[in-house]
Amino acid sequence: MSETVGQSVSEVNEMAKTNLLGLSRSKMEAFFVSIGEKKFRAQQVLKWIHHERVDSFDDMTNVSKALRERLKQVAEIRGPEIVSSHFSEDGTCKWVVRVTSGSCVETVYIPEGDRGTLCVSSQAGCSLDCSFCSTGKQGFNSDLTVAEIIGQVWVAARHFGNVPARIDRRITNVVMMGMGEPLMNFDNVVDAMNLMMDDFGYGLSKRRVTLSTSGVVPMLRKLGEVTDVSLAVSLHAPNDELRNVLVPINKKYPLAQLMDAIDFYMNSLPDNRRVVTIEYTLLAGVNDQPEHAEQLIQLLKDVPCKLNLIPFNPFPHSGYERPSNNAVRRFQEKMQAAGFNTTVRKTRGDDIDAACGQLVGQVNDRTRRSQRYIEARQLEA
Repeated sequence: MSETVGQSVSEVNEMAKTNLLGLSRSKMEAFFVSIGEKKFRAQQVLKWIHHERVDSFDDMTNVSKALRERLKQVAEIRGPEIVSSHFSEDGTCKWVVRVTSGSCVETVYIPEGDRGTLCVSSQAGCSLDCSFCSTGKQGFNSDLTVAEIIGQVWVAARHFGNVPARIDRRITNVVMMGMGEPLMNFDNVVDAMNLMMDDFGYGLSKRRVTLSTSGVVPMLRKLGEVTDVSLAVSLHAPNDELRNVLVPINKKYPLAQLMDAIDFYMNSLPDNRRVVTIEYTLLAGVNDQPEHAEQLIQLLKDVPCKLNLIPFNPFPHSGYERPSNNAVRRFQEKMQAAGFNTTVRKTRGDDIDAACGQLVGQVNDRTRRSQRYIEARQLEA
């Protein structure tokens, strides 16, 4: 028999089906050509999936019945499984979704006036280990597929019932700032962002799709060759010695290389008015002192940027503390006095553990990092 022992023919066929949720426009066109159909079918199906959020071919009323039956045989529309939903008193929403590896990742929606920002994960866990981030303490399992990344947007859009082409849409911005380092899952993240910006996908402006990186320098340079989305950099320290501790990837790609890569990316953009967002988590007594602000001013003096200060969101046994409001204000005022557009990120969704740095999900850790962290905590106790 050609099929695997213990599996029926129908089960094998099911395994071979193409998940259309994860196909960009070009790949969707290639899929339809591969089954003997015209390219324009791609636009029809993309709109049904991402504008109308359907997961059944029977709902595609402008597609012939014969093609719908054919699609049922060779394709599917399968979003990530929603494990749980959480809703904060401040309007923040968090979804925990299970991905193919069995791990769970988290997606957070943050409303702010007429702006609705969706924070999307790119990996199950994180392949980096920033010392102040609870996500990193969960270890790493796998990269997310395109369907699992864009599926988070699809899940949120289904919840709100918004059609991206409408003015009253609830998701106005998407930030790749959830679990994981996006540039370590480069191809899948780029394809997913292309779907976010495609008019037949979610129709978001390149200014409203932001990729956040901790500084994977070679991939940041490559990013400028394939897209012009907005860029955010998780800096968190103004010198190499401190950043080596807080953001260990700095040991491989120190600040001089990172600054050069940021300059390379920003110069690749067609619009020279764009700026990079510098994310800086303030840790009490660690990186929030006046000398740190002075060093940061010197580091960023030639970088077109805006600065987003993030007071640390505590989690058990982190070893760090949140700075006082006075310390945060002093740091902000010092940066503003030097001419930097500096804002302080409001803590949102901390009652549902959805604040920045608190996303943990449920990671089937392949790195044993989570086990080592638990053992260290036990020794501390």
